[in-house]
Amino acid sequence: MAKEPFDYSLDFKNTDFRKQPDLYRVGKGEQGVLLVEPYKSEILPHWRFKTPDIARESSEAIYNLFLAYKENGDFIGMDMARKFLQMGYTRARRYANHKSGQKYDGPVPADQKGRSGAHGRAQLPREEDAEKAASARIFYAMYLKAREDEQYRRQKKEWQEKSG
Repeated sequence: MAKEPFDYSLDFKNTDFRKQPDLYRVGKGEQGVLLVEPYKSEILPHWRFKTPDIARESSEAIYNLFLAYKENGDFIGMDMARKFLQMGYTRARRYANHKSGQKYDGPVPADQKGRSGAHGRAQLPREEDAEKAASARIFYAMYLKAREDEQYRRQKKEWQEKSG
């Protein structure tokens, strides 16, 4: 099964993926999570992880959106909700490990802007914030629930085959 990569060249400011679903690509991990409209605007207001209570409320709200998208047969919505749950986990984990949220020392070199990774920078020492770690566990459990949903898995495979 060939997987079409996430297409960052699209005009995200002027593309409604609900009206033009054929343009959507799943990509890897969280790709496009803050780009794909109208889903970003529907899900982002619920995305919070500062404390375990906030993370629980947030992840439940996002998972409920996942279920609503599922009920409406909206695969893109399901995938975007899954991405926000995954991002809740990864960002809470980042802040659990690094209070500032900065993993590497110093700015990203100018020629590397927009790319992830260390780019020759040293990794900052790890700290452990128990509250953020608990938030990460809460989001991870909901992320797995969405990712392993049988209908989601089937539709994801079909979508990737169709768009590949």
